[in-house]
Amino acid sequence: MDCPQREENLKKCNCTYEPCARKGKCCECISYHRGMNELPACFFSKEAERTYDRSVEFFIYSARS
Repeated sequence: MDCPQREENLKKCNCTYEPCARKGKCCECISYHRGMNELPACFFSKEAERTYDRSVEFFIYSARS
C-alpha cells in the first residue's frame, strides 16, 4: 500500500539517497531509521544530510556546528 501523502511529503523530503524505497513515506522512513538507532534525513541540515551519517551522535554534533 502506498502512502496517500507521498506526493506532498516528497515536496519536503531532503533525502538525497536515490535508491531509497521509503522516500516520501515518512512513517516507513522513521520506523526504519529508529530501528537502526538513527534519524531520518529531514532532521539534518542540507550539508549534514549529504554525509549519509544518520546517527544520533552526528545529529547532536552537527546541530552544534
